[in-house]
Amino acid sequence: MKRSTIIQGTLLIVCSAHLLNAQETLRERLDDENGVRSDVWVYNDIEAAREQARKENKPVFVTFRCVPCEACAAFDADVAKGNDRIRQIAKEQFVSVRQVEMKGVDLSLFQFDHDLNWAAMFINADGTIYARYGTQSAEGPDAYNSIEGLLATMERVLELHKSYPTNKAQLVGKRGKRKIDSALKMPGLQNPAKYKSETTRKNCIHCHNIHDAENFQAQLSGPIQHDLLWRYPLPDQMGISIDRKDGVTITKVASESPAEKAGFQVGEKIESMNGQAMTSIADMQWALHHLPSESCNVDVIGSKTGLKTVALQEGWKEYDVSWRGSMWSVSPKLRVWMPILASAKRQELGIDDENTALQVKWINRGSQGGKGALASGLRQNDIVIAMEGRPLKEGMNPKSFNTYIKLNYQVGQELPLTVLRNGKKIDLKIKLVE
Repeated sequence: MKRSTIIQGTLLIVCSAHLLNAQETLRERLDDENGVRSDVWVYNDIEAAREQARKENKPVFVTFRCVPCEACAAFDADVAKGNDRIRQIAKEQFVSVRQVEMKGVDLSLFQFDHDLNWAAMFINADGTIYARYGTQSAEGPDAYNSIEGLLATMERVLELHKSYPTNKAQLVGKRGKRKIDSALKMPGLQNPAKYKSETTRKNCIHCHNIHDAENFQAQLSGPIQHDLLWRYPLPDQMGISIDRKDGVTITKVASESPAEKAGFQVGEKIESMNGQAMTSIADMQWALHHLPSESCNVDVIGSKTGLKTVALQEGWKEYDVSWRGSMWSVSPKLRVWMPILASAKRQELGIDDENTALQVKWINRGSQGGKGALASGLRQNDIVIAMEGRPLKEGMNPKSFNTYIKLNYQVGQELPLTVLRNGKKIDLKIKLVE
């Protein structure tokens, strides 16, 4: 054997050992108890997975998981190490990656709803995108994700891969316009120096930090445009509900909705939207995400009705975004924690069942927003019973309260609140300063 060949082989072994050691160290720093199946998952190295996929002619399956987040922990555990069906298909038919930080992720390729705590993308080794999986709403982080739903999407991806590249025209729209390739280069990223250091649980770039950076950058030139906030709307905004385990079958068509007017029926499958092959609800969200909230059309192919044009009216995109973690980066920021007042206490105060109340538990005195609230007269333990002269309605919670402010007020304006303090009603005008 030639000496150069021996040296190359030795270097390859040394580099592989160094990489494995680095991955194990990262796993330990993040305390990633679900990232243990090295026989299934390439750990936090998408490029290595793409190289392997080129050699084996397999699609790449990438899961994005924010390890410190509690939401979706059970689903993540089931996918990563618990479910035998996922383990088998992920190991045998895909090159599968467990990505646990966003620092090294190419954002020009991996564009998805970054407010999710768990998400997946499926790509060809050449960068063509087959599918997205992972959906959330105000119902909660696990309302849409399931092993059955993920498996259904994976089977559809395998069919797309089998037909590739003859079906490439159906996949072109699944890749977004080029963005900055690294989260660390995003001009709106806050505290970049912290994130540039070695990754730990305390300085991991969470997925929602991507949307945060986009929000901060958008606000540099003035109040944020609300159209930016209606990210990844569900197909429900067109008037169709999709089977959450199947991922493409219509279970309900809302009366008088754009989808009903276009002729869609319960039981048919959504095969294509705007020329893109559909494999999941997340795929539909991606197609809708790129449409404006003004009046527009979307071309949809159903398995029963064929190609139909759905006419969407102005404002169609608006929905409850209060669950989104990135909403906290949107101004105005009140910087006050106000959980719902206990039911027994509400009854004691004579607040009827149609209304609710929020109790001021904490004011961030180190922030401009908190200082502004204090200067305007708000105090800890105040009970907020009305806003704009109207009682807080049952169902309003801290997230929806803050989201209402962000959607209806601007920095510099005053927020009218009525509070109970020591049994007395007090009307306040809170100056919104940041």
